[in-house]
Amino acid sequence: MKRSFLLFSLSFLFSMVSLSQEMSVSAFNAKYLNWYNLDLVSDSVTGTSVDKAYSEILAGMEPKKVVTVAVIDGGVDINHTDLEGKIWVNEDEIAGDGIDNDNNGYIDDIHGWNFLGNAKGENVNYENYEYTRLYKEGPDNPLFENAKVLYEEELAKRLKEREQIVKFDNRLKNSKKIIKENTGVEVNGLSDLDSIVSDDDQVKNAVGFLKQRYSSGFTDKGFEEYKKRNTEFLRYFLNRKFNPRDLIGDNPQDINDNHYGNADVIGPRADHGTCVTGIIAANRGNGIGVDGIASSVKIMVLRVVPNGDERDKDIALAIRYAVDNGADIINMSFGKAISPERVFVNDAIKYAEAKNVLIVHASGNEAADVDEVMHYPTDVYLDNTDATNMIIVGATSMEKGDSLVCYFSNYGKEHVDIFAPGHNIVALDTCNTYSIGSGTSQASPVVTGIAAVLLSYYPDLSPQDIISILMNSSAQFPEEMVFIPDLKGKDKGKATLRNLSRCGGIANMYNALKVAEKYKR
Repeated sequence: MKRSFLLFSLSFLFSMVSLSQEMSVSAFNAKYLNWYNLDLVSDSVTGTSVDKAYSEILAGMEPKKVVTVAVIDGGVDINHTDLEGKIWVNEDEIAGDGIDNDNNGYIDDIHGWNFLGNAKGENVNYENYEYTRLYKEGPDNPLFENAKVLYEEELAKRLKEREQIVKFDNRLKNSKKIIKENTGVEVNGLSDLDSIVSDDDQVKNAVGFLKQRYSSGFTDKGFEEYKKRNTEFLRYFLNRKFNPRDLIGDNPQDINDNHYGNADVIGPRADHGTCVTGIIAANRGNGIGVDGIASSVKIMVLRVVPNGDERDKDIALAIRYAVDNGADIINMSFGKAISPERVFVNDAIKYAEAKNVLIVHASGNEAADVDEVMHYPTDVYLDNTDATNMIIVGATSMEKGDSLVCYFSNYGKEHVDIFAPGHNIVALDTCNTYSIGSGTSQASPVVTGIAAVLLSYYPDLSPQDIISILMNSSAQFPEEMVFIPDLKGKDKGKATLRNLSRCGGIANMYNALKVAEKYKR
């Protein structure tokens, strides 16, 4: 699973700025608060005109439907104050009685289901990457060679990164030790270096080294997070001896082995899913936190995404659960490079299509052309036809210009449908806190929220109608030449949004409602 985008590279050792901070919403720069709700003309940011739509189109109108949105993710903090009243409740189930009251195959599924747990209440947190799992299976697997290339490339990268970390860490600690022993000053940041005066060459070298790092954005906390991330790669994501699925006890390759999981929809790491949910549904105008996009909405929580790569079977069963239990829209802000049980997900998406359920999927954060390099789940069926109920979303930043499309966003003229805000998004985090992050994971729920608003006021719209409306009403920038995304800073040249996505525009709720008013249903 590729989470909200954080740039981790060797250059991070020399210039680090944390993109995620858990704190109260007042701590963030005001310009980032709710910018995805703003309007280009009146607010001079490339938002989606949500506030304008509420004030100029929806004022005085009552929604005709409460839309159920299934968030398939890593768990959601359903107790967050800013989500009060927004969490789906299975009215046919009695909480805590240990009985499957509604006979849907899931016991006590009051707010959804956790496919990463067992009946004892234990939960999987970390997982391998998919190519690690396939590499472990050996050459008999038809995807082994592809997995081997991906695995060995990533392992070599992370081992080299570990060497750099150890070298840098040793110099960092030694520099602080020299200063402490010779001046008595304990260095934790740039300001601690200002008062140090010494003729000792060792001290001067140590001060110079630390000043250069701290001045370029380095923080001790950020470095610790970086070290932790590298450890996670080597201990969990790439560790062939790590087998967390044993806790669940199912066969991940058997779609009919589906009696597993538990009702804990929060799980051990609900930060990502809480962020996604808040963008869709955080209470508007309540005087706290941030404003979500959709007001008349309930969130069904389906936990399938661990810290690592999700399993195809879990995704497929979550989609089917959402459809069978009344979801109108499914948000999927996750993805991976390889899909061994693709047929499971393929059939589940077809099932959702047949039942008129819209699926909104993040395009991914690899700066890849997904027309050339497939990103899973995909909107392409195994027979090479396209799913008509699925919309794929790339990420854009706040301002027009050559950096309008986020440098990490996947793109594709055929298989990324639309763009939406996904950079520096202040959103909900766990335990009533907030964080700021970037990624197509944030862009996808922006589109999901707009789709939910459309459906709440125009309940007869089909998924195909909604996709058509969103794309035909997108804000267009035909003259804007933007950098083609690249994670390494390479110059791939420039292109128009039309060459990076199907509709060539950014989702816009005001425009979408105007089109929906005239839509023939």
